[in-house]
Amino acid sequence: MSADVLLEEFEVLESIYPTELSTKLSEELSDKDIRIEVEPDDPLEGIDELKLALDVHYNDDYPEALPDLSLEAVEGDVTEDEIDELLQSMKTVGEENLGMAMTFTLVSHLRERLSELIRNREEQRKRDEMEKERLALEAEEARTRGTPVTIESFNAWKARFDKEMATKRAREEDEKLKGLTAKEREEVKRIVFRLTGRQLFERDRNLALSDDNLMEEGTVSVDISQYERTGAQDEEEEEEEESQVTFSDSD
Repeated sequence: MSADVLLEEFEVLESIYPTELSTKLSEELSDKDIRIEVEPDDPLEGIDELKLALDVHYNDDYPEALPDLSLEAVEGDVTEDEIDELLQSMKTVGEENLGMAMTFTLVSHLRERLSELIRNREEQRKRDEMEKERLALEAEEARTRGTPVTIESFNAWKARFDKEMATKRAREEDEKLKGLTAKEREEVKRIVFRLTGRQLFERDRNLALSDDNLMEEGTVSVDISQYERTGAQDEEEEEEEESQVTFSDSD
């Protein structure tokens, strides 16, 4: 690469970017290094400013080979992924312009990509806000609408409710017992925990036969037919009652 060729490109860049272009920013930079501050070519109103510094190092094979490129945020925030994407995009453009002075083309491309970046950020911000509003609306509708009841959800609720009620009753009983004497507490427990007939039956099924055993011992069998009355007998008794004469004291 001829120094005259590079100097000529520097002069062109200085005329285009009189305030953005810097050379020999420090002692470490040589006459083959420049820095250009780049902003979006189509900034959005109300959006935070974004400005990057493009450092270009021209190697001996330039412009037949790509210069070394690096980016640094000057104003605003930019992620490493965004930096990598911008550099890769610039290298692609540089490869398409090998053999020609390409710095202006690279800077112009970078300005366009920064404009796309801030537009994409703004669109993503709006999408996030819309999604947040949608989720808030769905949450409010679910709160006012209530949760649909299924057999599974009802059974789960019923189990929790029964457990809570049992705990509440046990707590109330404990509070009541605290005000009783020891003898009174024992009497209450005896009454409360007395087994029902069904519980006794389930514990000892032989109790179900106890009444039958009692009936078998010393039982006298009674023939009910001896006490049955026929229709003819009833009529005869009624005729006898009508034929009887009743006398009163007045007669």
